[in-house]
Amino acid sequence: MEKEKATTFEEAVARIEQIVKMLDMGDAPLDKSLALFEEGARLIKDCGKLLDDAEQIVVQLQKSTDEASREIIYDRED
Repeated sequence: MEKEKATTFEEAVARIEQIVKMLDMGDAPLDKSLALFEEGARLIKDCGKLLDDAEQIVVQLQKSTDEASREIIYDRED
């Protein structure tokens, strides 16, 4: 079984935009429209996870920066 290629956030957003345009045209057969909708829903879910992961990284970086700042301030008071 072949693994799916990992998609970047930007690639996923670009594909979602393509899907929306194709669905808005309304000339695709029902089965094709459903397949596009399913692909778009999966990509939106993937983008949400990527954003959640990025947010967690930012929170961790902020925490470590805040802790380092407190340590520097504490050291200066000694």
